[in-house]
Amino acid sequence: MIAALFAAPLAYLVWENLSRGTDLLETLRKERALDPLRRTLVLGVGVSLSTVVIGTALAWLVVRTDLPGRRVWRLVAPLPLVIPSFVGALSLLAAFAPGGLADELLSPLGLDRMPRIEGLRGAVLVLTLLTYPYVYLPVSARLAALPPSLEESARSLGRSPWGVFRTIVMPQISGAVWAGALLVFLYSLSEFGAVQLLHYDTLTRAIYSARLFDRDVSLALSLVLGAVALTVVAVERRVAARRSRTEATGAGGSTLQAPLGRWKAPALALVSLVVGLAVVAPVAVLVHWVVRGAAGDANLDLAGLLDPAIATGLLGIVTAVAALAVVLPVAYLTARHRSLPGGVSNGLVVSGFALPGIVVAIAFVAMVLAVPGIDRLYQTYTLLVVAYVVHFGSQSMRAAQVAVDGVPRRVEDAARSLGAGRARRLLTIELPLMRGGLAAGAGLVLLSTMKELPATLVLRPIGTETLATQVWAASSEGFYAQAGLAALVLLSISGLLTWFLTVRNLERSQ
Repeated sequence: MIAALFAAPLAYLVWENLSRGTDLLETLRKERALDPLRRTLVLGVGVSLSTVVIGTALAWLVVRTDLPGRRVWRLVAPLPLVIPSFVGALSLLAAFAPGGLADELLSPLGLDRMPRIEGLRGAVLVLTLLTYPYVYLPVSARLAALPPSLEESARSLGRSPWGVFRTIVMPQISGAVWAGALLVFLYSLSEFGAVQLLHYDTLTRAIYSARLFDRDVSLALSLVLGAVALTVVAVERRVAARRSRTEATGAGGSTLQAPLGRWKAPALALVSLVVGLAVVAPVAVLVHWVVRGAAGDANLDLAGLLDPAIATGLLGIVTAVAALAVVLPVAYLTARHRSLPGGVSNGLVVSGFALPGIVVAIAFVAMVLAVPGIDRLYQTYTLLVVAYVVHFGSQSMRAAQVAVDGVPRRVEDAARSLGAGRARRLLTIELPLMRGGLAAGAGLVLLSTMKELPATLVLRPIGTETLATQVWAASSEGFYAQAGLAALVLLSISGLLTWFLTVRNLERSQ
């Protein structure tokens, strides 16, 4: 039943293509389809590789070392996820444009030529900065749950810190790394706003361009995007099945801290550079817009953002909890019992993230309006949350699978031998041990929901505004000061909710 819910958008695309008699092979032979598909795959691979390196490095430095200011970095490091992609790209473009904020700050130092951020390299840079938390959060949760005994034993036997990380830590966090890399790849497949601004022609751009004058091509390319996502998920699951299952958990122990020594300053500089480019630079541009607008007597309406802020927070929390509740049974069964139905269900759940939000929204609108009695769900919060869950459920899916894999079977066997039933084992043993990973998955869904725009515009109830729609409306009309103010409010709320729902749980799990 859960798989059927997540399969609905793909089923809609298949039905529409069949009913229209679309020739997929002929569509793919066209140069306008093959080239964007190739560029999309190149972008996905490039962003995935870079986020694996950056996200894993940041997670290890923040969770497992004596890096100065670790509590602050834990709160700030996930924040790029809440920055809408078009806002992040626009702010970085504005910062490095001639006469921009970087030009104003660096021109007195003699640096009058700023690097151009566009094309493939610009898209990889911007998406890496905005999506590395997809790797950082699950890896942080896994690192926090690892017991120090194996690493301490390896160190006592003379293994170097790098050797311990390579041979002991890395094999145990590989599942979390793969989970994050998969989400980054799927996100890159469905990204539109940032690549549009950076002048990099991908498959989603072709879909959006063709949706009005050539609907057959748009539907065909959307189906191709879904097929690519299913293929990638199937390959990832096959690789995951071949990896040996770890038996580590963090119950009852504190996380081992590795002293950085003379590498403390370079490590701090690395974390500062990444967070500075991903968070500080966009925020500085937004603040610059607000200050300049206030100085120019712009009409800034902070009170008008109260209702959108409340709606944004509530929708994010409800969607995060709903997504976790929906995907946890599938994650549990697929992690513990390898089977073809489980693999298919997993593929359908995860592939929903690769479809653009507008495609998911249009699919649900078409299906709901076609069924009498259910059509009353159109433009309701229920349908909006369902679309959010289908689109972002994969983010909590892989994090939940990694969390389930981290619960050792011997603990369950011991509880079963003592007479504990299934429900009691789940509530008193498994869920507490999985708390960090589940919190990371819920945090990913929360942050993604709060910044989601296309599906919100299509499915929101009449009169409902979110901070993302406020940012979009203000920026599209050229009111950058108001757009910056709304984006800053969005970042503030996201930071508070991230700390309360995710970072605090990660700290408790250590």
